[in-house]
Amino acid sequence: MSGCVPTAQQQRADFMEPPPMSRTIAASGVKSVSAKGWPSQQWWKAFRSPELDRIMEKSLIDNQNLRKAADTLKEAESAVDIASSRLTPYVETDLSYKQNRYAERGVAAGLNPKVGGLEKSAAFLNPISAKWELDFWGRNRALLDAAIGDALAQAGELEQTRLLLTTSVARAYLRGYVLAEQLKLAKELTSLRRELRQLFETRYATGIEPLDFVQIARSNEEAAVRREASLVAALSIQENALARLMGEGPDVARGLFEGKKQVAPVQPGLPQRLPIELLAHRPDLMAALRRAEAWADRIHAAKALFLPSMDISVSAGLEASVTSSQFAKLGGYLFNPGAMVYSVTPGLHLPIFQGGKLTGNLEMQRADYDQAVDTYNETLLTAAQQVADALANLKRFKSEYESQSRFVQARRAEADLARIRLSNGLRDRREYVQEYADMLDALYIQRGLEGDKLVAAVDLFQALGGGFDAGPQAYEPKPAPETDPITPVVDAVQSLGGG
Repeated sequence: MSGCVPTAQQQRADFMEPPPMSRTIAASGVKSVSAKGWPSQQWWKAFRSPELDRIMEKSLIDNQNLRKAADTLKEAESAVDIASSRLTPYVETDLSYKQNRYAERGVAAGLNPKVGGLEKSAAFLNPISAKWELDFWGRNRALLDAAIGDALAQAGELEQTRLLLTTSVARAYLRGYVLAEQLKLAKELTSLRRELRQLFETRYATGIEPLDFVQIARSNEEAAVRREASLVAALSIQENALARLMGEGPDVARGLFEGKKQVAPVQPGLPQRLPIELLAHRPDLMAALRRAEAWADRIHAAKALFLPSMDISVSAGLEASVTSSQFAKLGGYLFNPGAMVYSVTPGLHLPIFQGGKLTGNLEMQRADYDQAVDTYNETLLTAAQQVADALANLKRFKSEYESQSRFVQARRAEADLARIRLSNGLRDRREYVQEYADMLDALYIQRGLEGDKLVAAVDLFQALGGGFDAGPQAYEPKPAPETDPITPVVDAVQSLGGG
């Protein structure tokens, strides 16, 4: 009997409100735009790269992870059809034939010796056989709502997969674009370092320079060669990543970044109603909420199991049986008014003692609901953190890029002065080559910061939901399963030892 004792009621997990972000947004220096300032569904077009648009279109069609997510959504939608069938009567038509022989010394022969060894043929035709469970307590409706919640959550996860795909494609392309630009500079730097090494070796051979300068020049040349090789490998990795994201083999992206490419700088704005409207624009947050709603409906279904249920079965048809020697008469007997049979069976089911199964099932649904709510809260905090991190990185890389741009300008001015001194015969070529190489080194770093700035913009687009806007609004009520009208009745049943 102790298995039926109801467990102590615990407070259900509470949904967290959107965390404040006003100070974080103010510190980022990013200006807020209008209420419609959320990213568009094709946010990557802001980079104004036809090549990126082409790759993105191919990835959205052929990416395998996106296809798997779409297949999972189809499965969840099929589960909705199964759950909805519980709300309607089951109607079937049965037609069967039976041939049997009674044993000469069997049970039937013991009751009636005349049937011993007799062979019988029987036919059954039931045009209507129906069963309907009356959903007094809304259990089947709750299970349907739970299936719908799962399907909506899976739709959100499909959108989340799409968002992760598009941002991964954009990051890989932008990094590849920057690496290709850096590789051009690295090749030119390698040539300059080789020229410097040759100049120092010539001057050493003539006794003008010591061996130390030659060794330094050789070391700088080897470092330039290693950097060039590293960039080639890194660029190949980005090409391989893009090929996989497009659903193709590595060869399809080989040489993708050859030739002149152009990417526009992007400075995303911030919507005014941040973070209040994150729920409507973050697919992962919407999916987490729908999961919690589905578990709340399953709590209602688990509570309904404590209460009486009623169903009704109706069948009507024809039945006939003859001995094997009269088989020709079977059809005439079957299609005869006297062969009609029917049954109407209402059923009432009342759980009295289940050994704690119903209580355990209810507490399991409650625990799953609490986990779903905690997952929602964690997703909300993660969403706010991702926005804050993207803003911080955007501010950092923008500041570093601008500072490095000024440094490049200063290096370019020094290289121009060295070129003028060379043309006037005031200095030899070593100074100009060294100054020009230093300027290219500074430009190499600037290119890297440009890539970091572009990727930070992609991070912010992702943190803002990437154009998704089909989620629920923040003011919509959250599930509250313990305010269910049947809860007091279930509590009373449990207090009497039911369950």
